Amino acid sequence: MSKMEALKLILIIISLLLTNLRSIASSPDNHRYNVGDHVPLFVNKVGPLNNPSETYQYYELPFCGPDPVVQKKESLGEVLSGDRLTSALYKLNFRENKVAETLCHKKLEGDDVAKFRDAVINDFYFQMYYDDLPFWGFVGKIEEDSWTLEKKSLKYFLFKHVQFDVLYNGNQIIEVHAIGDPNQVVDITEDVGVDVQFTYSVVWNTTSAAFDTRMDRYSRASSLPIHLKIHWFSFINSVITIMLLIGLLTLLFMRRLRNDLRTFSTGDEEDDKEVGWKYIHGDVFRYPRNKSLFCAVMGVGTQLLTLVCSLFVLVCLGILYPYNRGTLCTALVILYSLTSVVAGYTTASFHCQFAETGWERSVLLAGIMYAGPLFVIGSILNVVAVSYGATAALPFGTIMVIILLYAFLTIPLLVLGGVIGYLFRSEFQSPCATKRYPREIPPLPWYRDTPCQMFLGGFLPFSAIVLELQHFYASLWGYRIFTLPSILFIMFIILILITAILSVGLTYIQLSVEDHQWWWRSVFCGGSTAIFMFAYCIYFYTRSSMSGLLQFSFVFGYNACMCYAFFLMLGTVGFRSSLMFVRYIYRAVKSE
Repeated sequence: MSKMEALKLILIIISLLLTNLRSIASSPDNHRYNVGDHVPLFVNKVGPLNNPSETYQYYELPFCGPDPVVQKKESLGEVLSGDRLTSALYKLNFRENKVAETLCHKKLEGDDVAKFRDAVINDFYFQMYYDDLPFWGFVGKIEEDSWTLEKKSLKYFLFKHVQFDVLYNGNQIIEVHAIGDPNQVVDITEDVGVDVQFTYSVVWNTTSAAFDTRMDRYSRASSLPIHLKIHWFSFINSVITIMLLIGLLTLLFMRRLRNDLRTFSTGDEEDDKEVGWKYIHGDVFRYPRNKSLFCAVMGVGTQLLTLVCSLFVLVCLGILYPYNRGTLCTALVILYSLTSVVAGYTTASFHCQFAETGWERSVLLAGIMYAGPLFVIGSILNVVAVSYGATAALPFGTIMVIILLYAFLTIPLLVLGGVIGYLFRSEFQSPCATKRYPREIPPLPWYRDTPCQMFLGGFLPFSAIVLELQHFYASLWGYRIFTLPSILFIMFIILILITAILSVGLTYIQLSVEDHQWWWRSVFCGGSTAIFMFAYCIYFYTRSSMSGLLQFSFVFGYNACMCYAFFLMLGTVGFRSSLMFVRYIYRAVKSE
C-alpha cells in the first residue's frame, strides 16, 4: 500500500468516526415532526437489572418482531457500548393516541415460556429508543401464591400489554416512558405452551419543558439534595485534606529545607561533611535503570493526561451528555489515536535528554505500554461475551476498524511525535554534576522502603476522592448517571495536586536519608492511588448485587485497565513534581 493510499484510508476512517460522533447528538433541526408523522422506535437490548454489562439482543427473547428484522446502522461508539438497535413492530406516530393496539398474536412454546420465565426471575429489563431518547421497562413480574398453605410458592407473569407515555412540546418530543400493565399478564410459571396477544397503547401529553433540556431528566437523580450534599461534603473533605498537606509540607519540610540551605557550606572542609540530601548531590541526577521503559511511562502518562483533559473540554462544549455512551466511546477511541503524537513526542524528547540514540525503542514501548494490555484484556472479555452471546461481543468488522485505526492513525502519529521530539531534543538540565560511580545507599528501616511510602502516597489521595469514586463506580457499573462534570473535574484537579504534594514530601524524606534512587520511587508513590482504586472496586463488587462470570470479568477487566491508566497518569505527575522540587533545591545549593 502506497503512502497516498494509506493517507486516504486514514482520512476516510476519521471522517466516518466524526460523522458518527455528530449523528448521535440530538439537534432541533432533525427532530421536528408534524401530526401523524412516523417516528421510528428501535428496540435495543435486554438484560438482568443487577448485571449492567450482561445484555443481549432484544429478540433473544421471543418477542413479536418484524420479518425481516432490520438492524440500525451503528456508530463505533454504539457498538463498543453494546448497543444493537433493531426495528420493531410498534407504530408510534407523532401525537396519535392508540388504545389496546394489537402488536401480534404469538404461540409461545414450552421453550419460549422457559426463556421468559428465566428473564422474569432475573429481573430482566428491556431498553428501547424513540427519537434518540432511551427508555426502559420490565419484562414481567413475580408474585407470591397466597393460596398455597404448605409453603410459599412464586408465580411468574409476563406483561403482554405495554403503555407508552410520550410528552411533547410543539412539534418536538421531550420525554417517553414504557410501563407494563400489571393487570394484563400471562402466567408463565409452568412450561406449558400458551397463546398470547401482545398489545400496546400510546398516550400523548403536552409539556412546557424545552427540547434543549430533554436530556436533563436522566441526571435528575444526581441533582437530588442528598446527592448534592454528598458531592459538597466530598469536595470540602478534599479541600481540607489538601490544605492540611500544604500546611504540613510548609511547616515540616520548608522550614527544615531553609535551615539546610543556610548551613550547606561554611568554607571548612570538616564542617562541609554533611549528611542527608546535600551529601548525595553527585548521585541524585543519575539516570534511572530501564531508561527506555521509564521514558515510555512518561510519554504514555502525559498522553493519558491530555486525553482526560480533552474529555472534560468535550463535556464543557456539550458534545458529551448524559446517557449517550456511544459518543463517549467514540470520543475515547478518536482522542487516544490523536493524542498518541503527545506520547511519541514526550517519550522521544525525554529519552534524548539522556542519549541521542535508542529513542526508537522507547517510542515502541510507548506504543504498546497501554494499548498492549488493553488489547489482551479486551480480547479475553470479547471471548467471554461471545460465549454468552451478549451484545458486548464485538463484531469482526468492528475489530478490524479498531486495528486499522491503530495501524494507520495511532502508530503514524506516535512515530511523528517521536521524530519531532528527536529533532527538537535538548540536554538534561542538571544543576549538579553526576559522579562516575554511584554512592552506596545506607541500610534503611522497613518503614522507609518503597511499599510503605507507596501506601502513604496512595492512601491519602484515595481518602480525598473515595466518596466521588463511589458515585463514579455507581455510574459506570450501575444505572446512576454521573452528570456533575464540574465536580468531577475539580476532584481530578485536587487528586493531581495532592499527588504532587505528597510526591514532593516523600521524595524529600527519601533524599534526607541519603537514598538517591528517587526516580522510579516517585512514579510508584504517585501512581499507588490506582492500587487503592482497584481495591475499592473489589469492595464495590462484593457489596453490589452483581453476579456471574460475564459481569465479574467485565467489572474487573475494565477496572484494571482504568486503574492502570490512572497509575501511569499519577505516576507521571509524581515524577514531574518531584523533578521540579529536586532541581529547585539543588539549584539553590549550587547558588549558595
